[in-house]
Amino acid sequence: MEQNRSLTTNLPKGYKHTEIGVIPEEWEVVILSRIVDFLDGQRRPIKSGNRIKGEYPYYGASGVIDYVDDYIFNDELILLGEDGENILSRNLPLAFQVKGKIWVNNHAHVLKPTSDVNITFLTEYLESLDYSLLNSGTAQPKLNKQACINILVNLPSLPEQKAIAQVLSDTDNLIHALEKQITKKRLIKQGAMQELLRPKKGWKVKKLGEIAEVRDGTHQTPTYVKIGIPFYSVESVTNNDFINTKYITREAHKSLTKKFRIERGDILMTRIGSIGDCKLIDWEVNASFYVSLALLKIKPGYSQSYICHYSKTSNFRKEAELNSLQSAIPKKINLGPISNIIIEMPDYEEQTRIAAILSDMDKEIEALEKKLAKYQQLKQGLMQNLLTGKIRLVSH
Repeated sequence: MEQNRSLTTNLPKGYKHTEIGVIPEEWEVVILSRIVDFLDGQRRPIKSGNRIKGEYPYYGASGVIDYVDDYIFNDELILLGEDGENILSRNLPLAFQVKGKIWVNNHAHVLKPTSDVNITFLTEYLESLDYSLLNSGTAQPKLNKQACINILVNLPSLPEQKAIAQVLSDTDNLIHALEKQITKKRLIKQGAMQELLRPKKGWKVKKLGEIAEVRDGTHQTPTYVKIGIPFYSVESVTNNDFINTKYITREAHKSLTKKFRIERGDILMTRIGSIGDCKLIDWEVNASFYVSLALLKIKPGYSQSYICHYSKTSNFRKEAELNSLQSAIPKKINLGPISNIIIEMPDYEEQTRIAAILSDMDKEIEALEKKLAKYQQLKQGLMQNLLTGKIRLVSH
């Protein structure tokens, strides 16, 4: 009794305790089946070989997977993924709103909200949930209908639902606009690369070993520690993440860097698993690296930035593949063959000019990506606060 009185005393004014947390007093907690009709019985899968191409979207667990010549639904609905790794990984939307003439296979639950529920509000609410505890699959994650029926929903009044939905929709529009802008900038850069890095009269053909000293990292897996010297691997380059790395002791690092070390201006290139991905080290660095990476120390008279940009061309990729061990699993390219990779280049002054243009484009894209990440974080914060009533948008 004393504990219950203490909980009540600590509640903000106008809020109440519920089975899914503290919410405004006038909000309800309802099970999903009370506010939607499940239309799963109407969905039908079509094998890929039996689909006739058409204009109507064919939906699966995570969105449109094809277009067909007929439709099952012609309505405004919510689709909630029923199975697949996305239930746990959430790399794609799990709950998404659809409208118009569509076909849905048996990998997405089909929900039609009742008239007292705003469809955008409910879609956002369902997308905000953690479904890991509802997963009933073993080999493959699964969200069965019975689990969905009993999902608990925080339900404000319809006017407040609409207000919340509007704010989240406006934020989504900003995010989508930035995503389109980033896509456009990337396409422009791709076109610029094709033109600027296309070999021209007077360009020289060099082997990578002629313009760089090629080394690899330690062949022994070191003992990792929680705090220490960063230890780079293939994932550091492919994910462009040199902050969330593994760490080794200072003593181990000192031993590994007796003969050579990574320095600003060097290039790290993936050579096991992923082949040919390159990263220019353009910061002051104190780190060691694994055998899965090659270290390219570019010789004087050649632009490190130009070479790194050139590594993203199809010509460089083809050269890396041709020089790799074709039968190796995982893929692998040894140091000797790396040295044989052909690079075509103009004189140093032109290398520098080309690299500057492409680097400026990269900076523009990076700035937009940072802005996008901030908006995505803002959206997450808004969802957490608006969908639980911590922030109110209507008078109460």
